[in-house]
Amino acid sequence: MGAVNLDILLQQILNGLVLGSVYALVALGYTMVYGVLGLINFAHGEVVMIGALSTLSVSRLLHNVFPGLPGPAVLLFSTLAAIPVCMLLGYAIERVAYRPLRRAPRLAPLITAIGVSILLQNVAMVVWGRGYHSFPAYVSTEPFQFFGATMTPVQVVIIAVAIAIMAGLMVLVHRTKLGRAMRATAENQSVAGLMGVDINAIISVTFVIGSALAAVAGVMVAANYSIAHYYMGFVLGLKAFTAAVLGGIGNLGGAMAGGLLLGIIESLGAGYVGDLTGGFLGSNYQDVFAFFVLIVVLVFRPSGLMGERVAERA
Repeated sequence: MGAVNLDILLQQILNGLVLGSVYALVALGYTMVYGVLGLINFAHGEVVMIGALSTLSVSRLLHNVFPGLPGPAVLLFSTLAAIPVCMLLGYAIERVAYRPLRRAPRLAPLITAIGVSILLQNVAMVVWGRGYHSFPAYVSTEPFQFFGATMTPVQVVIIAVAIAIMAGLMVLVHRTKLGRAMRATAENQSVAGLMGVDINAIISVTFVIGSALAAVAGVMVAANYSIAHYYMGFVLGLKAFTAAVLGGIGNLGGAMAGGLLLGIIESLGAGYVGDLTGGFLGSNYQDVFAFFVLIVVLVFRPSGLMGERVAERA
């Protein structure tokens, strides 16, 4: 019985790591923008959705033009095509919606962010329709055993790619000239400008990088669940925001840790609490656990588990 329970525990943790990898990538977009601008970009989840649906459209085109192209190659090329789309979208959102309100009261950009989110949902609904789109299995979904738990190659790819991207982002922020400019802008925009940093350019680059991460996260979600639709980014964005708050919004390491931890909490909650309640609070209610975590964190530790470095700078 103990071995069986250990296998179940490992299975839930692995499922949580897959979920958490996606949450972490999206949470990084939230926390980067908040770090340099003090703004919660609630339209970020819709950028994730645009990334997934753009990848799907490009993959269908490639499949029709090059029917013999291997599935992983189709997915790779489609993702590489969707990333610039999301980067341009992120730049446009910052340039058109947020930059004019940079010196406005904090409530104005927050309302604008919600408006941009609704606008992008409706644009996606017009372009791709209301229906759910099946996302082809370009990477094998054949399960295999891993120390008693079951995984699929697509889940392994999700975790590996997420780790590589997060490591690359940390190197970019902490070891490059661009990263130093981003950290200086987050610390104090006025002083950074006096030191020769182009504040507008750095803020735009931050949106662009966050949008690129969102595109990859959207592909991960669609590939993992084999489905994509115009509303897929809304709840995902809220959960990623929860992950950012959990880790300490404005802290890159906190966003990563918060995303992974939230994914594990969700998975364990849906599995074990569902069993304890006879299925009443099972996987169909797993969103409850994420937002319960948000409430607990905001009540008992508003700065997040790893603190928060830049919230008071503005």
